[in-house]
Amino acid sequence: MDTLENMKNAIDYIENNLNNEIEYAKIAQIALCSQYHFQRMFGFLIGVPLSEYIRRRRLTLAAFDLQNSNEKIIDIALKYGYTSPDSFSRAFMAVHGINPSKARENGISLKAYPRVTFSLSLKGVVEMNYRIEKKNSFTIVGVKERFSHLEGLGENIGRMWSETSPETFGQIAELGDTEPYGLLGVYSGMYEDNTTDYYIATTTTKSCPETLSKLEIPSLTWAVFEITGPMPTAMSEVWGRIFSEWFPTSGYEHAEAPEVEWYSKGDLSATDYKSEIWIPVIKK
Repeated sequence: MDTLENMKNAIDYIENNLNNEIEYAKIAQIALCSQYHFQRMFGFLIGVPLSEYIRRRRLTLAAFDLQNSNEKIIDIALKYGYTSPDSFSRAFMAVHGINPSKARENGISLKAYPRVTFSLSLKGVVEMNYRIEKKNSFTIVGVKERFSHLEGLGENIGRMWSETSPETFGQIAELGDTEPYGLLGVYSGMYEDNTTDYYIATTTTKSCPETLSKLEIPSLTWAVFEITGPMPTAMSEVWGRIFSEWFPTSGYEHAEAPEVEWYSKGDLSATDYKSEIWIPVIKK
């Protein structure tokens, strides 16, 4: 249950600093996990990126201040991290649908996003098929793009898959010669600027062509989750359950290493489509 308590403490830090600078590294430190792992876990548990949650909470409090104080709009904007009235007005309009000045009028409808809370709830028993597997180091080769965790990571990765040419998929597939065989989606970790490298790749012992990129993955222990169902729904559901159900009670924690999604051949929309999530883990 430590995971849920650590998440609660991290949220307390965020809520106590909505009118100050919020350090993502500090959030992760409080949650006792890496910055990358916390943002991944938060997104799957809450359904919105951490940056979006902070934005919504700040603009919720800004609306309260506009309605309940005589502070100048520019002072409220600066209080919640906006350096100009224009940037504050655009953000406020995006959330509330009106300009900040209108929020002070009687009878105006505004939106409020409450702080999140974490609790352990009892649900119907739904099995999760997983195995713990130790694997020697291996190399992946494929196409790589760098994405921001602050700007729709899932949507950008989906675009990358749809825009990769059949010829490139074929080139990657021909390189595959070690387990896990097939196409992989690999999240390499997070850089200090909240970006991550994502690969569409395969495992191989062959040389990396000049047109592709490679990543060396060290010897690790993996929690491998087996998935049956259409993409991307089935995999998204299992990702959420890993962070909300499996990690809090498993006795494992996320290791500082890439995460891997494995895709089998076949119809991605089929109800019996097979895929897997590989997460590097260490015992607590």
